[in-house]
Order: sequence, then structure tokens, then C-alpha cells
Amino acid sequence: MDSPLPDSHSPSALLPFLVCCLGVALFSVMDAAMKGLSLSIGLYNALFWRASTGSLLGLVLMLATRQPWPTRAVLRLHLLRGVVVALMASLFFWAIMRLPLAEAIALSFIAPLIALYLAALLLKERIGRRAIGASLLGLVGVGVILSGRMRGGYDLNALMGAGAVLLSAMLFAWNLILQRQQAQLASPIEVAFFQHLVMLGVFALGAPTWAILPTGSAFPLVVLAAVLAFTSLAALAWAYARAEAQRLIPVEYTAFVWAAIFGWLAFGEPLTPTTILGALLIVAGCLIAARTKRAEIAHVEVGVA
Repeated sequence: MDSPLPDSHSPSALLPFLVCCLGVALFSVMDAAMKGLSLSIGLYNALFWRASTGSLLGLVLMLATRQPWPTRAVLRLHLLRGVVVALMASLFFWAIMRLPLAEAIALSFIAPLIALYLAALLLKERIGRRAIGASLLGLVGVGVILSGRMRGGYDLNALMGAGAVLLSAMLFAWNLILQRQQAQLASPIEVAFFQHLVMLGVFALGAPTWAILPTGSAFPLVVLAAVLAFTSLAALAWAYARAEAQRLIPVEYTAFVWAAIFGWLAFGEPLTPTTILGALLIVAGCLIAARTKRAEIAHVEVGVA
């Protein structure tokens, strides 16, 4: 049974929010590290060695904290989310090798809107008119960002990157639902460990053909990316276990600010007006959808009372 969640106005509700902010910020730094690593040693090796290092770190923490082995049902959830995240990460990091970080993050913001329809499909939730309108607003935002890509020249490579981000966002929407279920059943260390372990199992299939040992400056980046990924996963799992997803998902939008900063500092990436406008439209759509959902919940609670 889920533990009671704190009221959004209580002091105890602030800590999950702050921890979630920290988790998103660390993930944004990790995205920049993974972009540099992927450009240095290739996408496959960046993912494979990050998963290997994260799994080793997780194993040490699992043993040090005497974490119990999960039940079969929880293990199946770990396996499912790990495979989903492996595919999601492959698409996203392939995309950011071809797109500025801020632009890729902005496109990925469509995920909460996709999650609405997944929730309707998987959880049989009803989608209201305002939620549909919010989705259309988000799609307009995606169109604005893509229009900036096609203006003044048809960059097929960048458009393929944008398509990969949108496919990744579909998987991320599913991941948001799985993340909430997982956080209620497992500790943050367990969540982070099994996600890395399952991803390692997926990427290990290609190791005999593609794996190379990282050397020189690549090795510290592998360690940095793994530590950041593990820490941010644990932080988000801790936060989502203590607050409703609808209260924390808007925190994801702060990733755009971090991506713009690190994309500029590390790779000299400019921030275009179409990216900013498109991001604002997508975020507005997500916030409208979130407010609609809260209003429906409040209406149901009043009716029951």
C-alpha cells in the first residue's frame, strides 16, 4: 500500500520538490557529459561504459546498505523500465549528437502530453477537452521548433535528430508512468542499480562487436556520467516516492535552462528564438494539462465528500 503523500502546502512537501530539482539539474549535467563522451568514443561505447560503471557503483551501494533482493513482481518492473530507458537513452543521445542540447530538451518536453494518452490507454483515464487542447498547443510548439530547423536550408541530419527525440519522448512518457510505480515499491538505490544493470544487459549484446576501452580524457567522463546518472536517478526515485507525479513533472522543464547553459559553455551552442518560443508553447500545454488533471481530481473528491 502506498504511504500517504504530504499536503502540497506543508513544509514536508518542499523537500521532495527540491530533491527533484537537484535530480533534474544533475541529469542535465549528465546529458552534456554524455554528448561529449558520445562525440569522443561513439554512442554505443558511451552508453555501454556508463551502464557498466553505474552497475558497479550500484552493486557496491546495494551490498553496503544491505538492500533486500526485490520480489519477482518488482523485478519484472525493473526489467521493463530498464529496457524502455535503454531504448529511450539510445534515441535521445543519438539525437543530441546532431542537435543543440537545449533544442533536444525542448522537443522532449512533449512527453508529459503523450503520457496523458498513455494513461488513458494503460490506466483507462478519461481525457478532457482542455487536455486535448493542451496537446494541440504542445504540437504547435514542436512545429515552431522544427520550422526553425527547416528555415534557410533543409538539414536532413538535424531533422532526423529531431525525429529521434520525439520517438524518445514517447518512451519517456511511458517511463514517467513506470517511474511512479517503481518508486512506490523499491528504494532509490535499488531503482538506480537495476536500471543500470538492465541497461548493461541490453548494451552488452553488442559488446563483442563494438566495445572498446575508453582511454585518456574519455575515462573521467565515463565515471562522471555514471555518477551523475546514478545520483540523479536515486534523487528522482526518492522524490517521486514522496510526492505526486503531477506536482513534480513540471520540475522537468527546468532542464531547458540547464541545457541552454551547458550547451553554450561546453559546445558553444546558440539559443534560437524558435527554440525558446516552441519550448514555451510546449510547457504551456503541459501546465494546462496538469491543471486540468488536478481540477478533475478535486471535482471527484468534492463529489465523494
